[in-house]
Amino acid sequence: MSPSPPRRAAGDLVVLLSLFSLPAPAPERISYAPQLSSATLAGRLTQPTFTLEQPRGQFSHLNVADFDTIWLVLAHSHATQSFTAPQRVEDTPVPANLPQRGYYPGNELRVLRVANDTRCSPMTRGCHHPLPGPGPYRVKFLVVRDRGPMAETEWSSETHLQQAEALQAAPGPHSAGTVVIVAILSVLLAVVLTTLLTPLIYTCYDTCGSTSISGPGELACMRRYNTHHMFSPSAEGGS
Repeated sequence: MSPSPPRRAAGDLVVLLSLFSLPAPAPERISYAPQLSSATLAGRLTQPTFTLEQPRGQFSHLNVADFDTIWLVLAHSHATQSFTAPQRVEDTPVPANLPQRGYYPGNELRVLRVANDTRCSPMTRGCHHPLPGPGPYRVKFLVVRDRGPMAETEWSSETHLQQAEALQAAPGPHSAGTVVIVAILSVLLAVVLTTLLTPLIYTCYDTCGSTSISGPGELACMRRYNTHHMFSPSAEGGS
């Protein structure tokens, strides 16, 4: 006896619901961890940014299409254990959610300088806004399609950003000794300058005081005389 049509419809519905309730497949794991750029690169670590090496050739051997989007996920080190790749772009947190969610992905990297986009708002999804603190942070690459994440790399090692340190005054016990040293050095400097300048001033005064320099108003007196050939013999005979 064949089963009744209503029971077949109910069985098909159960199978269909079971298919929809299946969890999404886990992303394929790529045995690569992002690395900081070479130590010779200037500015690879700053207060709000850090620079990564290009992951050349890491996504070519997998089932990754050219149109797939590669995201860079940035997270606090303590949030990596609870990270789950979001299934939809709409579910991804923005940089402003980093303190609460512990991570955010971004895909607008022209170069691999993380958190270097100062033009975007921290409420913009997908941008890499400057980081709010020194970390430590860890990153991973995530290959995403329309139906969800397809592959992901390992988490990088911890990255600590540089911190600005306020200048502190010298400790109290050394202040008196510092004053004494400064006073002694000032006295020695005065003695040295006096020793060097005294001979120079004396020499200049002695030279300038013993030399008479005539001014433009002084006139020279010259005696008037006639030379021997001023008067001819004829003039003497006629006189």
